[in-house]
Amino acid sequence: MRKSPILMWFRRDLRLGDHEALTAACAAGRPVIPVFIHDELTESMGAAPKMRLGMSVEDLRKSLETKGSRLILRRGDALVVLRDLIKETGAGAVYWSRLYDPQNRARDTAVKAALKDDGVTADSYKGHVLFEPWTVETKTGGFYKVYTPMWKSVRSNEVPDTLPSPGDIPAPDTWPASDDIADWQMDAAMRRGADILKNHCTVGEAAAHDRLSSFIADRVSNYVRNRDLPGVDGTSHLSENLTYGEISPRKCWHAGWRALHDGKSDAEVFLKELVWREFAYHLAFHTPRIVSDNWKQDWDAFPWNTDERLAEVKAWKQGRTGIRFVDAAMREMYVTGTMHNRGRMIVASYLTKHMLCHWKIGLDWFADCLIDWDPCSNAMGWQWSAGSGPDATPYFRVFNPVTQLDKFDKDRTYVKKWIAEGTNTPSATALSYFDMIPSSWGMTAQDRYPDPVVPVDEGRKRALDAYQSRGF
Repeated sequence: MRKSPILMWFRRDLRLGDHEALTAACAAGRPVIPVFIHDELTESMGAAPKMRLGMSVEDLRKSLETKGSRLILRRGDALVVLRDLIKETGAGAVYWSRLYDPQNRARDTAVKAALKDDGVTADSYKGHVLFEPWTVETKTGGFYKVYTPMWKSVRSNEVPDTLPSPGDIPAPDTWPASDDIADWQMDAAMRRGADILKNHCTVGEAAAHDRLSSFIADRVSNYVRNRDLPGVDGTSHLSENLTYGEISPRKCWHAGWRALHDGKSDAEVFLKELVWREFAYHLAFHTPRIVSDNWKQDWDAFPWNTDERLAEVKAWKQGRTGIRFVDAAMREMYVTGTMHNRGRMIVASYLTKHMLCHWKIGLDWFADCLIDWDPCSNAMGWQWSAGSGPDATPYFRVFNPVTQLDKFDKDRTYVKKWIAEGTNTPSATALSYFDMIPSSWGMTAQDRYPDPVVPVDEGRKRALDAYQSRGF
């Protein structure tokens, strides 16, 4: 068994550097066979994130080839595939990086138990977090339910230095057969929008490191002000790369602290955003219901609409609510696969409060459209906005999307970038939306911009009345 191969099972850790599982595999003195499995959890992903995952897998394959290695691609049930590969290669161990959402945890727990019963070593390593959920506790020994105390607790915690990329990945004498990723057609559900969306993706480990370096050098100094302005390039854009593990949070953490020590005080807010991401995994681990049910269970009785067939819901998804901030943000997401964070708050508030629609409608739509989709962050963000989640904005706070636009997009740079109707010379990005959407939507750039499906004042009153009638 000492020289039997190790299967290195890649999932949301699609990089070579700062990779604890890969480093351990390469240090074991045994051949390493990198593997990616297109299993039922991959198959269930939404259109945009599945396409983006495929791009990341392909980039990892190329990176491994520069090291004289390969990425073996297989499709099927994870345990079945791993057992088949063990038989084919004589592998005596499987290594992987841990994941923290309920579905992946359930799969991994079952796989680990089954492999151990088979007499195969199954070792998991720290995954795409700074602080694993069970290592961060309140003073009384429980988990954190509020973000700010968690930030204060972990901000001074020691975070180990990043690990280098392996200089050599020991190869087996013979390689098992591999699928061709093109045969998986991971972009099929995107249909005609695939090529446009791909142009907005920044894929792979090298690109992620460049993105981090650019942010620290050019934008972190003005992060506090500019991160709230959707018409300004003021954020890191790293959520896309962190989602697929093309860069480690540890790499981002140390870069942020170096910037802070260099006198760039706004870097502290960037560090807080990294811990906000950690908070999502922390909660999903300790309270798994957050990804599918109201975190605050007293919200189970709230009379949200759950019918996605309503005309108002369709208008929200299509970016034609008649509320410019909402529509611009929804179109940005449809074209680029991402949405500015201020926009995320506004569209979520409008859906769950002005329209009184269940946050799950929004969660599912984002899961289909976002290239930076993450089950934990997506769920926590939606429940925070709806009022049913932890650390939520007060449930009675209803963002006014009109005054928010006046505050954060005064010159309408963002709106002009994404809304074509009623404009003599619409931008290329606004027009690209009509090239992406299904023809069945029947929308054109020459349409009249719609009236609000739910007027702002009317929607606010309706929400407050609903809260009061239910005793909130």
